[in-house]
Amino acid sequence: MIVNARSRNGRDQFTQACAAMQGMPFEVDAHAVENPDDLVETVHKALARKPDLLVLGGGDGTISSLVDHLLGHDVILGVLPFGTANSFCRTLGIPLDIPGAVEVLKTGTPRRIDLGMIDGDYFANCAAIGLSPQIAQTVPHGVKRAFGRAGYLAWAALQFAKFHPFELIVGEGPAARRMMATEVRISNGRFHGGTELVEEARLDSGEIIVQVVAGKGKRSLVRNWAASFFKLESRRVDTLTFHGQSLRITTIPPLPISIDGEVLATTPVQAKIAAGIIEVMAPAV
Repeated sequence: MIVNARSRNGRDQFTQACAAMQGMPFEVDAHAVENPDDLVETVHKALARKPDLLVLGGGDGTISSLVDHLLGHDVILGVLPFGTANSFCRTLGIPLDIPGAVEVLKTGTPRRIDLGMIDGDYFANCAAIGLSPQIAQTVPHGVKRAFGRAGYLAWAALQFAKFHPFELIVGEGPAARRMMATEVRISNGRFHGGTELVEEARLDSGEIIVQVVAGKGKRSLVRNWAASFFKLESRRVDTLTFHGQSLRITTIPPLPISIDGEVLATTPVQAKIAAGIIEVMAPAV
């Protein structure tokens, strides 16, 4: 078990997870990693021991940054929801409390799932273009750690005032679609920012889903988020959805892309799916 203990309440969550792991039918080698730069090395050391199950505790960004390193190893991924939104756990149906998530490790079943890709970078749940990466790029270090979700939302409101719609091109050649957009969600999972936004997405569909909130004004984005949060029928009014195994995405001007909360790419990119590439512990059906 490897936990990103730098995240808000990370050390306390690690202690709770260790306590919940007592009585597991197998030995648990637990590591609390306080410096994120040491996470990859810790994962590699753990994989060298050829474990059957590697449990990662952290937010969506932690899971996505480490999932690449599990590929090619005969290991099952376990996830503990120690982030702010925990969209990947929500998509999998993993409880967001520590005892519930540990119970999935005890009694759940391995599930083979897809991973999304932005060019050559794998991700677990969702990448985004628009307001989300603008927030991620500008949010002062330590806001989420000090103030949690409330602080993050306050900063998001400030960035929304500065945000502008952009021109988007999905696809290539004569079949390419061109439109004005306020947000693009490149989705392997249904949840983004802790809210179910991309209902068509499935972790084992073999397709990448690109959902576009279209429009020339910011009001379309507000309407869509509000309607999605309250599960209103109007949540589909402003959206266009594209399906495929590989889709070219271009914006004018070039824009940053947040991958499960971390800004790691810039348009244009190729969004792809890596079908059935990893196994993860999920609640028993």
